[in-house]
Amino acid sequence: MASEVAAEPRADAELPPLEIPVTRTLIVAGAIASRDYQDVHHDAELARQKGSPDIFMNILTTNGLVGRYITDHFGPTAVLRKVAIRLGAPNYPGDTMVLTGRIEEVVEDDDGATATVRVVGANGIGRHVTGTVTVTLPGAGAS
Repeated sequence: MASEVAAEPRADAELPPLEIPVTRTLIVAGAIASRDYQDVHHDAELARQKGSPDIFMNILTTNGLVGRYITDHFGPTAVLRKVAIRLGAPNYPGDTMVLTGRIEEVVEDDDGATATVRVVGANGIGRHVTGTVTVTLPGAGAS
């Protein structure tokens, strides 16, 4: 459901946080859906043999969750124009990733508005993802 910020986006507005339980199923399903068959995303024993304490989320799943965070907030007419993310601490099963966002800039024109949102996703060991998302909001802010 879109929040008040979605109706009239403004610079420096904070998006409400989104808590995402990091389950083994989410990690494996995301890897399969994105055709990422690397064993570190589905086989705990092989992940440990490679130095990881467990399987971990792939970047494509993270990218999708960041996109979901933005479109859940701004609503079904929002169009993602650019998603630029960087991974940090891995997302392991049993943790929770909390996505937060702040609108950095809003540019309005006759068709609506384009917002740039700074996004951070943190888990129990640190920042899993940081980045910016550029989203077009048709009709928002248009006179």
